[in-house]
Amino acid sequence: MARPDKAAAVAELADQFRDSNAAVLTEYRGLTVAQLKTLRRSLGENAQYAVVKNTLTKIAANEAGISSLDDHFAGPTAVAFITGDPVESAKSLRDFAKDNPNLIIKGGVLDGKALTADEIKKLADLESREVLLAKLAGAFKGKQTQTAQLFQALPSKFVRTAEALRAKVEQGGAGTPAPAEADSE
Repeated sequence: MARPDKAAAVAELADQFRDSNAAVLTEYRGLTVAQLKTLRRSLGENAQYAVVKNTLTKIAANEAGISSLDDHFAGPTAVAFITGDPVESAKSLRDFAKDNPNLIIKGGVLDGKALTADEIKKLADLESREVLLAKLAGAFKGKQTQTAQLFQALPSKFVRTAEALRAKVEQGGAGTPAPAEADSE
């Protein structure tokens, strides 16, 4: 029978897997306690970085419906449970790993889909959610401006054409057909 403290730990980890948008598994071998503290601070409020036991975390991940991480539970493992924007946390992990080569990103999961270490690095290269939304809003605004200009151009072109035709008629009707002469036979 499982010990109650281990069962509680598995239940807590399973809840963290279910409640988070993403989870990134890392190997922290060789990092000092001070470096881990710096890493936790750099992840911000939207992520929780926890050193975990492989066996318990593997059981918890499977209980949460995530079986794609089973191969990554070897060696010293820590998990970053991300509840906010996964791009910001992935950037923090990538930047910390550049400065501290002992931190190795093993893989992770984003909204139930398994990610490799390379995919997490690509995720870190994305712009933040706010920047992407601003670009999308700018694109929509640009299209609306183009549409408004198009709708203004049609009546304006019609008015210019009508004015040119009126001016031509006033100049003597050059280019207007002459009235048909009646046959006097």
